[in-house]
Amino acid sequence: MSETNTTLLRGAKVLGGEPQDVLIEGERIAAVGTGLDAPAGATVIDATGQILLPGLVDLHTHLREPGREDSETVLTGTKAAAVGGFTAVHAMANTFPVADTAGVVEQVWRLGKESGYCDVQPVGAVTVGLEGKKLAELGAMRDSAAGVRVFSDDGKCVDDAVIMRRALEYVKAFDGVIAQHAQEPRLTEGAQMNEGIVSAELGLGGWPAVAEESIIARDVLLAAHVGSRVHICHLSTAGSVEIVRWAKSKGWNVTAEVTPHHLLLTDELVRSYNPVYKVNPPLRTEADVMALREALADGTIDCVATDHAPHPHEDKDCEWGAAAMGMVGLETALSVVQHTMVDTGLLDWAGVADRMSHRPSVIGRLTGHGRPIAAGEPANLTLLDSAYRGVVNPAGFASRSRNTPYEGRELPGRVTHTFLRGRATVVDGKLA
Repeated sequence: MSETNTTLLRGAKVLGGEPQDVLIEGERIAAVGTGLDAPAGATVIDATGQILLPGLVDLHTHLREPGREDSETVLTGTKAAAVGGFTAVHAMANTFPVADTAGVVEQVWRLGKESGYCDVQPVGAVTVGLEGKKLAELGAMRDSAAGVRVFSDDGKCVDDAVIMRRALEYVKAFDGVIAQHAQEPRLTEGAQMNEGIVSAELGLGGWPAVAEESIIARDVLLAAHVGSRVHICHLSTAGSVEIVRWAKSKGWNVTAEVTPHHLLLTDELVRSYNPVYKVNPPLRTEADVMALREALADGTIDCVATDHAPHPHEDKDCEWGAAAMGMVGLETALSVVQHTMVDTGLLDWAGVADRMSHRPSVIGRLTGHGRPIAAGEPANLTLLDSAYRGVVNPAGFASRSRNTPYEGRELPGRVTHTFLRGRATVVDGKLA
């Protein structure tokens, strides 16, 4: 990657507004204005017509290392993140071994430091081994070099109400947050896809919306009772939206995320039996998709999180019932959000910056990310050519895995440059 230096971005539309020049010196933004002079030796980038956003932040990324390096590594995952415009990601705990101790979260954190493509903030497990029986070393992970503030058993639900209550009580002491994978396990035994008309016609085990909604309802009540923070991972149903909206109307400390694929794709795609569409939670109905878009637009849903879930070829190139659940998403997230939210008029670019940078940074308690594009602020920036249209070709992905549901689909927007503390990690759409 290029070393930290001086860079002048000419004519960038900051948050989609009027064209301005942005001068980067060292790790920070030195000036924002029109007609700025380029210092001697500065790299000048013609950003005319391009959208300048704060570096994107993902609250929900599976980097798979340690243990499943055949799917992804911290290095390949952070490369994919940089290509997608991300400057920070939260690495989920369902690794092998599970990130349920200070030692494992520090390993992931140090690997992120070594990669240099984006900041990696480990997410600690809530329970030992993700087994839902005993709280993990939450305090030790918080006090580690990684400074963990978000805890999740993602991939599994903390379904025991007492364990969930104790976790919320524990993290309250240091303003941590429990990020819940809302899935009542008994209601989803043998489930293969969303429960509805399509599952009935295909004869596949249905995954009812109430399996998600019942856990969310329980947990917002628990969070209110304890006075702690709960974050809902990958919210996917219209009913879940209403529960979160109700909880927020009460003033409770509840936040929620939605994935790009749940903003675009529906369970109708499962008729193809293509395992690339198999995901947890499952693709829902068109009515759910529309409700999720509206909720993201009005702020009921706080942010977009990718749930980037890489798998090796053999785990997806098989019959539907045997296939792993999950999709890669880091490299296409901003394009999907442009397609579903900006091009439809539901969000402007300032709104995108809020939902994909500022709010996830606040929820994850990250400093230096999600900041305004202004003089003196850290130069974590993403430059997007929003006029670009292209067909998704996973062969060119930086990720080690190729399980994208968008292969062959035309999507708008292309990240041309990403800057991490003033250093270019992506230049002209390619890794620096």
